[in-house]
Amino acid sequence: MSSKTDTEVIIGGKVFTLSGYESEEYLQKVASYINNKLNEYTKVDSFRRQPMDTQGVLLQLNIADDYFKAKKQISVIEEELHAKEKELYDIKHELISTQIKLENTQDQLKELQQGREEDAKKIVRLETELKKSK
Repeated sequence: MSSKTDTEVIIGGKVFTLSGYESEEYLQKVASYINNKLNEYTKVDSFRRQPMDTQGVLLQLNIADDYFKAKKQISVIEEELHAKEKELYDIKHELISTQIKLENTQDQLKELQQGREEDAKKIVRLETELKKSK
């Protein structure tokens, strides 16, 4: 298990110490995401007019919305991946089946060619016998 990381970050102009088992870069990335959301919403007049506690709740709702949308997108991508894996499995199965059919057809072709060669030899032998009998 990795060691615990403590790092100072600035969120909304205030310094916070974040602790976790993630890297310092990751913790800074999380803080940056929160700051970007704060900056995005502080540009909206109707947001700035809200009391601070309401602003916090609205920000939390927006972050939760981002989370659930990302989770749904992951679910959709996983379903697509599962469908592609099934399709790939089916294609591989079909390929194996086709290869077996090809091998069987090649074996039949060899047998037919051998039979044709034997028939050709038989024809030559019969023609030779016919000529001798005349």
